Amino acid sequence: MKPVARPVYLNLFRIHLPLAGWVSILHRVSGVLLFVAFPFGVWALSVSLSGEAGFQRMADWLTHPLARLVLLFLVWAFAHHFFAGLRHLALDVHWGLDLRRAWQSSIAVLLASGLATLLAAWKLFA
Repeated sequence: MKPVARPVYLNLFRIHLPLAGWVSILHRVSGVLLFVAFPFGVWALSVSLSGEAGFQRMADWLTHPLARLVLLFLVWAFAHHFFAGLRHLALDVHWGLDLRRAWQSSIAVLLASGLATLLAAWKLFA
């Protein structure tokens, strides 16, 4: 049996994934971001609960525009991970497996996470 020739170089920018593939990849990326951010969130909560000075320190830190942008990015990560996770659970019980429904649920995930992020941005930057 002749071995199958494997590609030596795979250009990920030339691969045309369907929308459901991008939603799935973003689900994984958002999960990693949330996992990495979790210890910092626990630390910030601990500092803010340590007393009035700690609370003021965290409140002052969150007035910085870059900190608000990072927080907004984490809101997107949470919203996308949440809605994409619901989509994956629906797929696990065989809801929306046909191509049309899978495309519609992918659009719904992107729209819902985008809307949640826009609402958070409106609240953070208004």
